[in-house]
Amino acid sequence: MDLTLLLEYGWVLLVLIGLEGILAADNALVLAIMVKHLPEKERKKALFYGLAGAFIFRFLSLFAISFLVNVWQVQAIGAAYLLFIACNHLFKKYVFKKYGNKLEKAAQKKGSSGFWMTVLKVELADIAFAVDSILAAIALALTLSPTPLPNVGELDGGQFAVILTGGLIGVIIMRFAATYFVRILHKRPGLETAAFLIVGWVGVKLVVFTLAHPDVAVIPHSFPESTPWKITFWSVLVIIAIGGWFLTKAVPPGPDNPETDRALQTEDNLL
Repeated sequence: MDLTLLLEYGWVLLVLIGLEGILAADNALVLAIMVKHLPEKERKKALFYGLAGAFIFRFLSLFAISFLVNVWQVQAIGAAYLLFIACNHLFKKYVFKKYGNKLEKAAQKKGSSGFWMTVLKVELADIAFAVDSILAAIALALTLSPTPLPNVGELDGGQFAVILTGGLIGVIIMRFAATYFVRILHKRPGLETAAFLIVGWVGVKLVVFTLAHPDVAVIPHSFPESTPWKITFWSVLVIIAIGGWFLTKAVPPGPDNPETDRALQTEDNLL
């Protein structure tokens, strides 16, 4: 690979790591609440089994989707799903304003679950999170320049490697680095909104890719790989990320702050 190609792939991988980190922090909070009622040893086992299952699911599903990625119906479903989860999160957070209460209610409902039922719930939650991450990673990687690496299914070998690496890093972050990202989210809560806006924007990218598919041909097939579209996509993504960091007030630390309690609770339950 030449230097330009390495920089292009390296940049996308860095974006994936950042996006995985923010999403993993939000997901880790949900998982921490789900296992909160268990004794400490069982709590760690439940998280381990759940994350092990997520690792296997991501690995197998990535190989499966690599053979379907150029089917426009799959692209359309993926785009719709990414737009749905982004709009769903933002609608609940800013229209209903009950997102935080939802987590607490979920904790109360799950308080009476036994160990294996909790493992099952963690497993299902992990699978849902994995689907989000894989679809976002695929949408980001699809328009990367081709590499000399052999194809895996319908995916270029380089694209597959980026998606696989991003997915595995997401699992690692959820287990070992989630508390760090939870603390970042506590200090800069606007990053959570930015992350879901990015997910929605990535969904738009997948819509563009679908509309350019030869079997759909609503827009020119070459458009998703054109320089103007790539510049537009990455510029908007960077603006969203910068806005999420700077256009939000940092939350001051303090024992009376409920956000601090949530961050510490997540750390206690995941470590």
